[in-house]
Amino acid sequence: MITARTWDLSRRSLSLERPQIMGILNVTPDSFSDGGRFFPLEAAVERALELEREGADIIDIGGESTRPNAPAVTLQEELDRVLPVIEALRGRIAVPISIDTYKAGVARAACAAGAEIVNDVTGLMFDPEMAAVVAGADAGVVVMHTRGMPDTMQKETGYDDLIADVKDYLQRSIALATSAGLPVERIAIDPGLGFGKSVQGNLELIKRLEEFLPLGRPILMGPSRKSFIGAITGRDGVERVFGTAAAVAMSIVHGATIVRVHDVAAMRDVALVTRALM
Repeated sequence: MITARTWDLSRRSLSLERPQIMGILNVTPDSFSDGGRFFPLEAAVERALELEREGADIIDIGGESTRPNAPAVTLQEELDRVLPVIEALRGRIAVPISIDTYKAGVARAACAAGAEIVNDVTGLMFDPEMAAVVAGADAGVVVMHTRGMPDTMQKETGYDDLIADVKDYLQRSIALATSAGLPVERIAIDPGLGFGKSVQGNLELIKRLEEFLPLGRPILMGPSRKSFIGAITGRDGVERVFGTAAAVAMSIVHGATIVRVHDVAAMRDVALVTRALM
């Protein structure tokens, strides 16, 4: 069951007839998985081009790590990391650029520089200006569920009703966006794997993902290399590719139409075969 066939962005519409692959580009020195590898500008630009060649439909650029216990960075520091990359990629890649940020100032500058999507891990909740900025840019937006900031989010992972709580949060995020004037067709939702969730909570989100379909928006899932996969497999970082593949496949089976991943070529194959089997 797919409730949205397209996802409208500021300058194009993405078809969801096959799963869309969002490739991760961290331009931070401390990402949990690839911290520092793509921090210099030249390395970041080459990695973005490589992700596109591997089959990424979207490049998601982040300048602040949101891994558990990650320290916050200033607005200016985040801008200094992401803007040169976006500006250098403008005209060099055909796929849309997404900016992974919860700061309205970063989102505004990134959209002005060429980003077409704002991926906000706080669901527009933490910066009161974010909804208006996204609406003003007429950008696509991913609203994600979280609980607390990165330095506190894994301290409270218990819920009376996980699915109901996440669904209510996402409904409020959608309402914030539309109240600011953003068309609902611009909105995708993300239940927030790894953000304020236990291992069992993450598994429950994947297994019960169909319960988010009535919200009527495309569902993005981001299981790539996350700690719940390591807790199950005993593997670290880049060794979690096969565990990630299983989570990607099951997310698609249960309703995800966008997956955010590090290993683009491999997960594109997983996504295509999973959809064909469905």
